[in-house]
Order: sequence, then structure tokens, then C-alpha cells
Amino acid sequence: MAPARRRTRPRVRVLRPLLRHRRDADPRDDRHVQAAAPPVTDDRKILDQGTSPIDASVAKIAEEFRAGFEKVALIDRPAVALFGSARVKAGSKPYEDARAAGRRFGEAGWCVVTGGGPGVMEAANRGCKEGGGLSVGFNIVLPHEQFENPYLDIAHEFDHFYARKVCFVRPSEGFVIFPGGFGTLDELYEALTLIQTGKILHFPIVLFDTGYWEPMIDFIRDELLADGMISADDVELLRLTDDVDEAVQHVLECYDRRCAAVPASPEKADAQ
Repeated sequence: MAPARRRTRPRVRVLRPLLRHRRDADPRDDRHVQAAAPPVTDDRKILDQGTSPIDASVAKIAEEFRAGFEKVALIDRPAVALFGSARVKAGSKPYEDARAAGRRFGEAGWCVVTGGGPGVMEAANRGCKEGGGLSVGFNIVLPHEQFENPYLDIAHEFDHFYARKVCFVRPSEGFVIFPGGFGTLDELYEALTLIQTGKILHFPIVLFDTGYWEPMIDFIRDELLADGMISADDVELLRLTDDVDEAVQHVLECYDRRCAAVPASPEKADAQ
């Protein structure tokens, strides 16, 4: 005999009214009370200035670039930008690797430029000071506090990421990228796009810690390159290493060969 079929309970669809019945308002009606709004950022203030002259916004942005360029002009030697997470602690491997790299560049008489905050940034600036180099930090105003590290010869605080990133690129002969999050990736891909499209000189980008960066390189090769979104030459813009001396030497040798003086020749007009 065939087993009895299991009966299922019919689903009951409950239609809820879109508007709940509302009591009559009284003088102390609190239905419009809302939680405190988050602080308004400078970007939001600029975008919301519907009644303010455009010239005022342009002047504010131009002044930020001018102040940043004045700090960049104080850098009197070859410079390298080191990027990485603000969250790593002293004594951790990323911190000590960045500190060692900063020290090597300092001993070579170079300037080390970072975001001026804690973590990898602090480590690189600290090492540069220990090596006798010029230590520079370009910090930024954030909703959450990002304190300035104490190992800076030249320091400046920006309001906007776009102005800050220009001042990272402007003095640099190369980039060394340590493990990091969204901010580090933003700086990495900004530089790659500028190099790929010929907007800046073609100089070295070193990714430090192969175990950390290899999954990203695999994605670039297996997806972007395989689908024709980028060319094979674009992948070669990146160099991976786990060795501090190799990372530093690659940047120094590239500078000595003046490889940074060879403009990029992108195959496409943009980086879409």
C-alpha cells in the first residue's frame, strides 16, 4: 500500500496595513522626534552649498592643493611612498617589515612619505627616522580619530582624499604597498590607473607579503586579464616580494636607471 501523502497546512497570507492608526496629535506629540544626525562632512557641506557661490568652493579646494604642494616642495631628495594598514601593532610582522624598509630607505638618504597615522605608516616613518632619512606624513581629517604619529619631520593634514593622493604621487619615485584595507587598495589602484593611462611616469610598485597579495594577483590574471579587461603589460606593473632588501633595492635601482623617466604607453585611452 502506498504511503499516505503528507498534508501541508495552507499558507495564510497576512496583509498588514501600510499606515498604522495614528492617535490625534497633542501639543507634546513626539512622533517627529529622530535620533541625532551624524556630523556633516566637509564634502557634504560643499555639495550642499546650493545657495553659495561656486567660486567659494573652488577656492577652498584650490587652497587645500596649494597648502599640500607647499609641503611637497620641502622634500629635497628622492622619495618613496609606503602604504599599509593603520591597524597593525608594534611588534607585529607587518609593522616590523615596514619599519625595516623605512630604515633602509633612510640609510640610502631617501625620504619616506606615508599617511602619517599609526600602524604601517608609523612603522615606516619610525624606521626612516632611525635610518637618518627625511620622514613625511600626510594625514587626513576623518570622522573617527586618526592620530598623527610622532616620527615626522614634515607633517600636513588634508580634508579630502583626492588632494592627499595627489601629494603622495607628486614627490614619489616608487610605491611599496604593505598589507592593508580599503584605504591601501584605493591608493594602490589610483596609482595603477594613473600609470596605465600615462598620467604619471611609469615607476615601480612593490607589493610586500606575497601570501597576502597573491589572491588579488590571481583575480587580476584569471578574471581581468582573461576577460580582456586589461593587457598583459598591466599585470607586469606589480612586483611581489617577501624580502625587505629586495623591495628597497628594486625601487633604488629603478631610480638609478631612470626607469621612472620612461612614460607609460597605454594600449587604450582610458582604464574603464
